[in-house]
Amino acid sequence: MQKHVLLFIFILNTTPIPLQLRVDGNPLVMDPNSICRKTRTLGSRHADLCQSQPEIIQEVAKGAQLGLRECQHQFHNRRWNCTSQSRNLAKILQQDIRETAFLYAITAAGVMHAVTQACSQGALPQCGCVTLQSSSQTHHDLQAEEVLIQASPVQNGRWEWGGCGDDVDFGNEKSRQFMDTRQRKGQSDIRTLIDLHNNEAGRLAIQIQMRTECKCHGLSGSCTLRSCWRKMPLFRQVGDYLMQSFHAAVRVMGGNDGKSLVPIDPDNPPLDANVLIYSAESPDFCQANQRTGTEGTQGRVCNSTETGPGGCDSLCCGKGFADYTLEHEENCLCRFHWCCEVQCQRCSVRQDVSLCL
Repeated sequence: MQKHVLLFIFILNTTPIPLQLRVDGNPLVMDPNSICRKTRTLGSRHADLCQSQPEIIQEVAKGAQLGLRECQHQFHNRRWNCTSQSRNLAKILQQDIRETAFLYAITAAGVMHAVTQACSQGALPQCGCVTLQSSSQTHHDLQAEEVLIQASPVQNGRWEWGGCGDDVDFGNEKSRQFMDTRQRKGQSDIRTLIDLHNNEAGRLAIQIQMRTECKCHGLSGSCTLRSCWRKMPLFRQVGDYLMQSFHAAVRVMGGNDGKSLVPIDPDNPPLDANVLIYSAESPDFCQANQRTGTEGTQGRVCNSTETGPGGCDSLCCGKGFADYTLEHEENCLCRFHWCCEVQCQRCSVRQDVSLCL
C-alpha cells in the first residue's frame, strides 16, 4: 500500500457549534440571540421568556450545545458522525430515521440537564435545590429509596432528606416548553408524535438514572445523622444510555385511530416511553448527498486494525483507504517560571493514520 507523508499544522478550532437549528417549527436552539430573534414564530410563551427571563434562554442554549457535543462523541467513529454543519444537520432532522430520533432525544435531555444544573448552582433566580418530598417522584419510588438507604452499612444512624437535590422538575418543564413546540405546517401527525415521543425519551433517560447521595453528620465521623438528596447522572451516562436505545430503536407506523403509534413488527411489545422510535430506514451515509445532508466518508480517519464501527472496512464502505504519516507541532517540555509564566518548546510529532478513499 502506498505510503504518504504530509505536513499538518493543527490550529485549535474556536468556531462555535452552529448558532441555531430550526426545523419544521421545533427549534433545536444553539444561540440565545437567535432564539429571541425568532420569538414571533416561536410563540408568545417564548417571547415572554426572552423579555423577562433571558438567563433561562442562556441555559437552554447551553443545553442544546451540550446535546450536540454528546451526539458527536457517541457517533465519532460511525459513517454519520453527527455533523456540526448546520445545513446538513437540519436536513437530517427533516427525516424520520434513527439518527434523528437520537438527536431529538439527546437535545431535549441536554436542555433539561443544563437548566437543572443551573438551578442547583444558584445561577437561576427562578429555581434552586429541592428535597425529595417536594419533587414529583412517586410515593413508590420514595419508599424504594428509603429502603436502600436504611439497608446501607451504617445501620444505627438516623437519616433525613436534605442537602441540595437537583430540581429536575423545573428542568423538565423548560425542556418541554422549548423542545415540544409544534408548528409543523404540512407535516403529518405521525411525525409530530414521533418527535414528541423521542423528546420525552431523552428526558426520561435523566430521570431513570437519578441517584441518591448522602452525607454523614456527627462528631469524629460517627455518622449519627445522614442527609440524603437526589442527583442527576453525568451527561456522558445519559449519552451512553440513549446510545443503547438507539441500537434498540423501534420502527413505527401510525395506528388505525390516527392518533397513536404502533410498531411495524407485530412481534414487538407495546411501545415504552423510554424507547427511541423512527418511521424510515437510514441511508448508508457512504456517499455525499446534499439533498439528504449526508457528507460521505471520504477523508475520514479510520482504524485499519478494527473490524467494527470505526474500522476502515466499515467506515470506508468497502472503497479502501490509504495510510498517511501526519506531522504537526505541539507544545512540549513546558516549565513553570516564577512568577507566573509557563514556557514551552515546540516539538514535531509524527502520527500514522488511515484515511478513507
